[in-house]
Amino acid sequence: MLRNKRSHRNERSPLTATKSSPRSPQLEKAHSQQQRCNAAKNKINKCGGTVGAILTCPLEVVKTRLQSSSVTLYISEVQLNTMAGASVNRVVSPGPLHCLKVILEKEGPRSLFRGLGPNLVGVAPSRAIYFAAYSNCKEKLNGLFDPDSTQVHMISAAVAGFTAITATNPIWLIKTRLQLDARNRGEKRMGAFECVRKVYQTDGLRGFYRGMSASYAGISETVIHFVIYESIKQKLLEYKIASTMENEEESVKEASDFVGMMLAAATSKTCATTIAYPHEVVRTRLREEGTKYRSFFQTLSLLVQEEGYGSLYRGLTTHLVRQIPNTAIMMATYELVVYLLNG
Repeated sequence: MLRNKRSHRNERSPLTATKSSPRSPQLEKAHSQQQRCNAAKNKINKCGGTVGAILTCPLEVVKTRLQSSSVTLYISEVQLNTMAGASVNRVVSPGPLHCLKVILEKEGPRSLFRGLGPNLVGVAPSRAIYFAAYSNCKEKLNGLFDPDSTQVHMISAAVAGFTAITATNPIWLIKTRLQLDARNRGEKRMGAFECVRKVYQTDGLRGFYRGMSASYAGISETVIHFVIYESIKQKLLEYKIASTMENEEESVKEASDFVGMMLAAATSKTCATTIAYPHEVVRTRLREEGTKYRSFFQTLSLLVQEEGYGSLYRGLTTHLVRQIPNTAIMMATYELVVYLLNG
């Protein structure tokens, strides 16, 4: 009996043995590779986001101006004659090129880069927070649901979007205010620090979180984008595997695969942006200085009542031109880095 007790005491449970035993070389290698992969992906996201922000800043300014209530500054009035001989002015919604022309004429080329400072400050941490939250959430959810299922991608995208929005909303509010600060040539322009002081004096700390409700509504865009993207990517992968099995060849990544990823990203982003775009207009209106807009649904209702349903899609063309190539390149680069680091 005593021998049995001693032998029982000396035995280790499988759990204890696992905890105390060192990692196998294969596990260490996999862990190290995963860390390198995550670090490289973060660098790619930061660099890609920064370059994209600089190159597309003029389009961002034009889009924001078209979304704002001050769009009437860029509207030409067309005089129409009535049957009684009187004349009335019909407001014609401006296009991106007309808006761009007016900005260049009245404010100069430098105005096309308004808000670039906050954009550069915010884009790197925003992308890093988003992709880190997405990857971590996806990794954990793969253990709860079917790996890489639609539910996993939807929940991961929603959690990542919520996290990034909450952390960086004050930066984007300042960026929007600076982009809407229209001044004629020669007039002193408002700087970022002056804008911060003005927001705090007027609305306090709560003022920096104006438009966040609209951004939360915009999580739907992110969810739709990633679900469609992952779905197309999976179909491309299945097609690739099927074709290699037929030809009895080893599956190797080719340039055409990354072109496919870019097209998948562009397609998914176009669908998602078009469906969820009204939240962008609502967010810009909520972030305006001295605005009459108070909440997401109140702003949505007011826009439809006063300006019609078309107002919910102002600046959409500019937004698509700015965002789709950016997203396609970013996602293809992301997939390339993952592939190279995994072997």
